[in-house]
Amino acid sequence: MVDRAMGDKLARLVRTHEFRLLLATLALATGLSIATDTFLTAQNLFDLLTANAFAGILAAGLLVVLVAGGIDISFTATASVAQYLAMTAANAWGLDWASVFAIGILAGAACGAINAALIEGLRIPGIIVTIATLNVFYGLLVFTTGGRYIYALPDWFAQGIWWFEYVDAEQIPYGLNLQILLLVLAFAATAWLLNRTGVGRRIRALGGNREAARRLGFPVFGLNLLAYGYMGMMAGIASLAQAQLAQSVAPTVLVGRELDVLAAVVLGGASLNGGIGSVTGTILGLTLLAIMQNGLVLAGVSSYWSPFFTGLVILLSVSTAALEHRRRPASVGAAA
Repeated sequence: MVDRAMGDKLARLVRTHEFRLLLATLALATGLSIATDTFLTAQNLFDLLTANAFAGILAAGLLVVLVAGGIDISFTATASVAQYLAMTAANAWGLDWASVFAIGILAGAACGAINAALIEGLRIPGIIVTIATLNVFYGLLVFTTGGRYIYALPDWFAQGIWWFEYVDAEQIPYGLNLQILLLVLAFAATAWLLNRTGVGRRIRALGGNREAARRLGFPVFGLNLLAYGYMGMMAGIASLAQAQLAQSVAPTVLVGRELDVLAAVVLGGASLNGGIGSVTGTILGLTLLAIMQNGLVLAGVSSYWSPFFTGLVILLSVSTAALEHRRRPASVGAAA
């Protein structure tokens, strides 16, 4: 009986999207390790993790919006606004870590709340509203700042954090930096929200069947406010991780990176129709995409090809999910 139960669990695991994604990731990593001498090195993997923390934190926020049945394209403009406000205030008033993060999170959450209010209040599709607010937020930021960069960051912020430092034989340091710490906390918080709380289960139910959720008395506006506010909050956190890594604040460089984040979440199995998505899948989607882009660089492929392959990954992922969705009712019907 025990062997049979284990066999059933293994069979279900093999059929999951996450398992197939894991196999694809391992296959790609193995191929790059054989093809290049630089992929499977501690320095490359550490740099890969640090550089993709910004996209990963945003992906954690976008996952919640997609599971709730929404869509948000404005998060890079939200991050730009939150980043500029937080660092301007830090320079002007001599703030500390807690105050800077509080400003970034509140600014991001406010932008997310505006999206939710427009979508629910005016009953306009989320894709339309967030494309509009992407341009509104970004336009206001560039107009009020004149596109000026901030190069002078507070010393404590520029130094960041560097815990559990380790120096290898080539005197290259490794450790837990701000980007990796925030990335881990973002995914942990999202997993807790979606899997361990009643609000998370309501968000998933809302994305699965909005009308049924409404009839059951779920606070639809409140749940959307939470989902979009959470996305904005993650955008604020991601923006500070990016500012510390870049050692500057630039109002014009974050907008345009939406595709990488959306690709990672969709590749991880999140449904654009809502109700479906997991943190594990999003982590694997982000990992596969990061390895693919890193592999293109190591192989000497022009960076101009990166958007092409990212778009191709989205197309293949969505097509695969659509085919699986079509086959599911047919198989059920055949079984009946």
